[in-house]
Amino acid sequence: MFPFSKNNPAEPTTDAAAAPAKTQEAHPLDKMTHGAFSAQTSGERMACIRDWLASGPTPEQLQQVFKELSGKDKGAAKLLREKLDEIKRSKTQATIALEWADKAQALLAASKLNLADALAWQRDAAKAGAPLSKEPLAGLKAQLVERVRAIEDLQHRVQVQREAAVLVAQRIEVLSTKPWQDAQAAQAGLSVDVSNWQAEATALANDANWPSVDAKFVPQLQASQAQLGLVWEAFQAALSATVLAAEDASAPLPNVPVWADELRVLRGIPLEPVVKAPKAPVDPEIKAKATSAVADALTKLEQEVAEGHGKASAGAANALRNALKEFGRLIDDKLENQARSALAAAGELEGWQRWRADQLREELVSKAEGLLKRPEGQAIGGRKMQESLRSLREQWKLTDQGGVPNHGLWKRFDDACNEAHKVVEVWLEKLKAETAEHRAQRLALIAEVKAWAEANRTALDDDWKGFNRVLHQFGDRWRESGHVGEKMYAELNTLWKAAIDEAAAPLEALQKVSLAARHAMIDEAKQLGAQEVLRIDAVKALQQRWQAEAHRVPMDRRHEQKLWDAFRKPIDEAFNRKTAEREKAQNALSERDRIVLDASKALQAANASGDAQAIKTAMAALDAALRGQAQAQAAVAAAAQTSDEKSAQAQTQQGQDAPDTAADAAAPNDDAPTEPSAEAAPEVAKPVVRKPVVAMRGDDRPGMKKEAPALPTRGGKFGDRKDSGRPGGRDGGRDARPGARGDDRGGFRDARSERAPVGDRFDAPRLGDAAFRAQRDAFEQAQQALRKLAAQAHGEALTNLLTAWEKRDAELVPSVQELGSRVAPAVRAAWSKAVTQAPAGDASTALLRLEMAAEVPTPAEHISDRRMLQLQLLTKRNDPAPVQTWGQDAAVVLGGGFDAAAARRLQNVLKVLLKP
Repeated sequence: MFPFSKNNPAEPTTDAAAAPAKTQEAHPLDKMTHGAFSAQTSGERMACIRDWLASGPTPEQLQQVFKELSGKDKGAAKLLREKLDEIKRSKTQATIALEWADKAQALLAASKLNLADALAWQRDAAKAGAPLSKEPLAGLKAQLVERVRAIEDLQHRVQVQREAAVLVAQRIEVLSTKPWQDAQAAQAGLSVDVSNWQAEATALANDANWPSVDAKFVPQLQASQAQLGLVWEAFQAALSATVLAAEDASAPLPNVPVWADELRVLRGIPLEPVVKAPKAPVDPEIKAKATSAVADALTKLEQEVAEGHGKASAGAANALRNALKEFGRLIDDKLENQARSALAAAGELEGWQRWRADQLREELVSKAEGLLKRPEGQAIGGRKMQESLRSLREQWKLTDQGGVPNHGLWKRFDDACNEAHKVVEVWLEKLKAETAEHRAQRLALIAEVKAWAEANRTALDDDWKGFNRVLHQFGDRWRESGHVGEKMYAELNTLWKAAIDEAAAPLEALQKVSLAARHAMIDEAKQLGAQEVLRIDAVKALQQRWQAEAHRVPMDRRHEQKLWDAFRKPIDEAFNRKTAEREKAQNALSERDRIVLDASKALQAANASGDAQAIKTAMAALDAALRGQAQAQAAVAAAAQTSDEKSAQAQTQQGQDAPDTAADAAAPNDDAPTEPSAEAAPEVAKPVVRKPVVAMRGDDRPGMKKEAPALPTRGGKFGDRKDSGRPGGRDGGRDARPGARGDDRGGFRDARSERAPVGDRFDAPRLGDAAFRAQRDAFEQAQQALRKLAAQAHGEALTNLLTAWEKRDAELVPSVQELGSRVAPAVRAAWSKAVTQAPAGDASTALLRLEMAAEVPTPAEHISDRRMLQLQLLTKRNDPAPVQTWGQDAAVVLGGGFDAAAARRLQNVLKVLLKP
């Protein structure tokens, strides 16, 4: 808020102070600005200023209001300043546009346009900040571009005409090496081509843009025109003389050697052998150099002709001709003849190239005309149409570079492209409208962000997460505001960054404070982690402080994760150090751990063998090792062995100390008299140890010793405490007995310990981590292996049963043990009897009852029968349910005929009913 009065609106004011406020005069500009000066809050004032700006005030009014508001409300003044800057930029751009428009008009008015100046105009105007997208610069720019394109096209046509003149001259030269009748037949076509070439050259010279063509192209066209004229005139004169000499034997022979020889033969004059004047001796080094130059040019021409490159072959042919002109007198006849043959082949290829170029042009014309002849659902969009037209025009230029141009096809092609370009123009107009809409949308979003930033200098109710969420929502809306051009986006993005930075300034300031606090907590965590004794309470308190700070101040996720990793690292290292010390102390396995590990390994080996009996035996051994029975038995055996050794040692010592007479009296002696000796020692009677009689009730539960007292039960008379007689009550806690539930590594839990005999219990110490994990994994894998073996046995039993049904062989029916505990011997006997009997009866009802008992789905074709059977069973209340008679129903099915579909249904049912 930016109140104009010095008094706080929240504080109560006296009547004396309030009275002048009511009679205060309104500001002179308040009415003009729609109440901006009388508004109470900054948001209302900015809304009034926006409404006033929409009415289109003059620059003088804007300056006056800005001067009044600049010292009172910076937010509202900022809107005015932006408007004034926009007006200033518009005036500046108008001046620049006028200046560059004069330069463009001067360029267009000149009779000779310099391409460099025309191309530099657009570049320099853009650098100067001229609005090239607005009129009149947009139209002038289009005119310059069109003028430059016409001049470049004219220069290109000059080059094409030059190449065409060379090709026509080569065709005439090739005809001079063929019979004169062929030359006479080709004269009409050549005459048309020469006339067309002359007309095209005259049109080029008469073009309005001809003065603007580069100076090098004018003499090239004139030289080509003069050369072609001379060649054509010489050809016509030689052909006319040849025709006259063929009709009149007295007429002189033409100057063309081939035609003159033909006429000599026709007249019966023998041909004189051509005697070439002997060549003057040439320096071998110079001759080798000349031969090498001609051979290189000949090789290049032959390569281009073999690959079919028309334009490249023309250049290679010219190079070979120049080489022959320079070194023809220095090379031998064989190389010269090869060069002449290669030039003739190149001339034929150039003629073929022109035919092929016309074919390619016709294809391009068909493609251009087909752009608008597509079906309704396959019309091409604006962007794709633009790309297609650009591609077609590029292909046309490439085709023109390889042969003589065809103006008729070019006219058709250009008209088709111009017609198709109307679609591009419509698309461009639509794109322009969308761009303007997206620009307005982005500007509105920027204004909304500025207004929100002005009204939210701090988070509401200290909810900085909500503050950050709103900023992210603004960012999402900016990204979804539609496409604009790169230049426009760069301009708008600058405004957007300024607005969003201003809106995020309070949060960024708070984040800096929070960052300092978190770095302090990281240092504190390092100090706690470096202490020898880790204080858990201090660590928990520090973590709670960190979590509170993280919940209060949001930060970038990646930065926050890095800070959290740095905070957690010293504490984790301290805990890891403590764990390592503990594990180091536990690395030395106790005797019990070693026995448990050995038993676990044995159980793992049994699991791998796949033998159920071996697995159960190994499980029992591991169970005994966990309860400590193995250690107890080993201790008892060791104690008994020690006791026997001590007793034997005592008896030996006593025998050594006794008198010899007693030993002699005790031992038999044949030489002694038959009557007893008076000195014989009397026999010592063994003392009888009487055990105290303890009254107890024998425990007659299965697996318990009857002489052991029964464990306390939950019984008792009414009113007794339920927890007085059970472990874990008030009389004794859960930890008062070995193997309690809280001891997670002392072996089996309560139920497993109570199932064992009382005399077999052993107060075992806590297992080490390795032994505990080993026995746990071994038991889990053993149980999984047993389940897998049981499932396999179950499947084999079902397969054997169905095979016995199919083959009617009772010997194949599995035994009771194989079928499982759910099948009684009587049921198995009934199944065997049913299999041996001849098929009889309908088993469809029995199958339905079996599927109802097993609760498995019935095939679609039998669903109605199953529903009918269910309705019938509802009326028979006293009859046994299908669950009770499934054994008899299975016997009925087995007594019927074997059917593959019924076998599958029976198998699905028995999978459930025989499952152990």
